[in-house]
Amino acid sequence: MRLTLNRRPSLGGATIGELLEDGAHLCYTLEDEIRERVGEPVGNWKIRGATAIPAGEYRVTLEHSPRFGLDTLTICNVPGFTGVRIHGGNTHEHTEGCPLLGLRVTDTTIVGGTSAPAVALVKARVRAALQAGQHVLLTINNPTAVA
Repeated sequence: MRLTLNRRPSLGGATIGELLEDGAHLCYTLEDEIRERVGEPVGNWKIRGATAIPAGEYRVTLEHSPRFGLDTLTICNVPGFTGVRIHGGNTHEHTEGCPLLGLRVTDTTIVGGTSAPAVALVKARVRAALQAGQHVLLTINNPTAVA
């Protein structure tokens, strides 16, 4: 299974994106501000709790999280970050670098009541792929121009 997260330029500390499964729209994402400076170590540009993870390709698994419980969507081996989960929330204050999911968004937030259904949708798709013996890969793309 291939997931793709296409980010929009950051606005007001938040970054909205679209999550695709094999090219088809699944839901929207909300992350912290993109601060990445390509070619520089993460430690040079990361602001703890206020920075989107680097663009790239990552494996996604379902793991136990003390904070989010069993079968939490987890992005593995993110340079300079630990415990990166895909979870629910509505504003960039609800994340510390993790992508949040929602079915509807504004320019800077996830519309209330749409996050939990989006998480359930993506988790079900990932669970089905993993149970079928597939690897789940997530490619994160930054916008061409970062605001």
